[in-house]
Amino acid sequence: MVSAPGAGPRAVRRTLVWGVVNTTPDSFSDGGLHLAAPAAVEHGLALVAQGADVVDVGGESTRPGATRPSEAEELARVLPVVSALADRGVVVSVDTMRAGVAAAALAAGASIVNDVSGGLADPAMADLVASSGATCVLGHWRGHSDTMNDLAVYDDVVAEVRAELGARLAAFEAAGARPGQLVADPGLGFAKRAEHDWALLAALPELVGAWGRVLVGASRKRFLGTLLADGASSDGTAGTAGAPVVPRPPDQRDDATAAVSALAAAAGAWGVRVHAVRPSADAVRVAARWAEAAA
Repeated sequence: MVSAPGAGPRAVRRTLVWGVVNTTPDSFSDGGLHLAAPAAVEHGLALVAQGADVVDVGGESTRPGATRPSEAEELARVLPVVSALADRGVVVSVDTMRAGVAAAALAAGASIVNDVSGGLADPAMADLVASSGATCVLGHWRGHSDTMNDLAVYDDVVAEVRAELGARLAAFEAAGARPGQLVADPGLGFAKRAEHDWALLAALPELVGAWGRVLVGASRKRFLGTLLADGASSDGTAGTAGAPVVPRPPDQRDDATAAVSALAAAAGAWGVRVHAVRPSADAVRVAARWAEAAA
């Protein structure tokens, strides 16, 4: 449990809650809802009112099979939102794999870069983070959305994610980034099947021990939808009695997301990234108070 980066008087001593603002037409959960800048800004401010410590603004969908926008289009989507939220005193993260977009967003008032590719998509990202001094979240990643499902092959997912993401953290440090700038994200859903996501969550105390600051992004993801599917077996891996598995829709996975947030907070996660803020904000506060009582 750590203080929010750049949060000033709003700094907290518990797991941070990141609220998601997707300025995209095709994100898996809420694509198109906040594509226009005024709607995105309004949504970001609402997330803060519900308890978000950080608002993560993204202009590129990373759902499986998504097509990348041009850099110009991504900039047009995110910069007005970043600027408006930062002007209102919001702690803003930019969710991007492009160093050019990250640099422009930092200049517009963002204080955090969230790169789900861990710098692999754009080799210039490491130098940007080092020179800017910004906090940067590095995700475990093996390829873009059009290929990542084919790359979900592991002998030992925890060991391999530790090694691969550890190498990315080391690369950023070699470029001049301070260890205190960096946050690790095990990349749930990115080149992962459901069993991989569950194994990484089960190993979260180990990952926190290895990396220190860990951001968990489980919100509304496929492994939760499969687990909660109508007709699913108890572990969500198959249908019962031959019934087809119909995953629960993304917008009906928020209660399960909050449960993950509570357990992630109890395991020492630095932050949780969520679409529905209030349930997870409540969950991490319960976890913090529980830990305090236990201590």
